[in-house]
Amino acid sequence: MEQTELQRAIEAILFAAGERVEISRLTLALEADEKEILEAADALADQLAFERRGIRILRLDRGYQMVSSGEMADYVTKALETRKPPKLSSSQLESLTIIAYYQPATKAMVEQIRGVDSSYSISALLNKKLIEEAGRLNVPGRPIQYKTTPDFLRTFGLSSLEELPPIEKISFGEQPAAQEPPQAPEEV
Repeated sequence: MEQTELQRAIEAILFAAGERVEISRLTLALEADEKEILEAADALADQLAFERRGIRILRLDRGYQMVSSGEMADYVTKALETRKPPKLSSSQLESLTIIAYYQPATKAMVEQIRGVDSSYSISALLNKKLIEEAGRLNVPGRPIQYKTTPDFLRTFGLSSLEELPPIEKISFGEQPAAQEPPQAPEEV
């Protein structure tokens, strides 16, 4: 097998493996001697580094592994952050759920549904970039409204808010009419 073909095969194997592959395993699979494998893998590693590609090939002990370039770490982390969802307390998860279903939602609305102060939870969700400001409500005091972010969708593996499971929503517009207390029967 010529060196170019050997490099292509090594690249494909390392990509598909996703972990370190022993040199001995490469020699068996590619029916080449160890010297040819070492030369082809090292040349491929040099080529990827020289071209400043997004991937690198590292020699680790008696094997090789394909890895992402350190220069691309920020992009890789940002794109794959769904693998490691942010840790949310139960109060943060409750607040996030309310905002997701009722957005745009104000802090007062979240607090009305939860029944407790939600300042810390909303602040934490903003810091984790799961929610963002969505303008101000046009009422006295002009409270900030919040909505979920694309990071929210990515973190929870959703492509849109329509994928949220259905819930029975609370109506804020109308309060049930007060019923009169039962009257005692009249004595005759």
